[in-house]
Amino acid sequence: MKPKNLDLKLVKNLLKHYKIATIDQLKNELNTNSTMTVFRKLKSLEYLSSYSHRGKYYTLNSIAKFDETGLWSYNSIWFSKYGNLIETTKELVDQSKAGFSAQELVHILNVEVKHPLLKLFKENRLYREKISSNFIYFSLHPEKRKQQIILRENNGLYAGFDPSYEINVFREELKAAIILFYSLLNEKQRRMYAGLESFKLGHGGDKKIARLLGLSTHTIAKGRTELLGGYIQTQEIRKKGGGRKPVEKKFQKLSTKSKKS
Repeated sequence: MKPKNLDLKLVKNLLKHYKIATIDQLKNELNTNSTMTVFRKLKSLEYLSSYSHRGKYYTLNSIAKFDETGLWSYNSIWFSKYGNLIETTKELVDQSKAGFSAQELVHILNVEVKHPLLKLFKENRLYREKISSNFIYFSLHPEKRKQQIILRENNGLYAGFDPSYEINVFREELKAAIILFYSLLNEKQRRMYAGLESFKLGHGGDKKIARLLGLSTHTIAKGRTELLGGYIQTQEIRKKGGGRKPVEKKFQKLSTKSKKS
């Protein structure tokens, strides 16, 4: 195998195994001190850099499993199919039904966005308007912006509620209360409660509640069917076990491991 192809395979195998890596970890795998060499390899493999942690982590497009907002997280390190934080912020505002405040976007992106929003506004890439003492950012496209402003003003969305991102912009206290109450229920009650919350949200509710409570959409749909169909039994159901917490893999050079084996 040619050296170039061998290097690409090393990078690809490393990222497939660990999902993400830093430049230093990739340098170590390639036995090089050159940052440019690493970037040339990454470019050939269609890479992504994290929008959190100052972009210091890298993965491949083929590895990331994006949610409906275009985001993916691994070990609390966040990536976006739209690229860096600035481009991701703009895309989410443009796609939103009623614009976003900085606080609302923090709940979605899990990082501070004041500087990206201000930069986008100053560069005339987003529109900004003060509504009920809060700066709300809207799309620059006239028709889209008009719809966003009308929806926010007419439905009181300045309070922090956008129908396209209901779960993401829940107040943290409300999230905590839902999760606490959920933890007190037995297995079947949890399923039915999740089904109820999904039903209240309407279209797309299964996915949103699944992300919040860590359930499958199939389980939530089953619970909703049981609840609405009146299939309620009074006997006690065994509580689901908590399970063992996942253990984080220790980073080790794969090429070294393969030589030992």
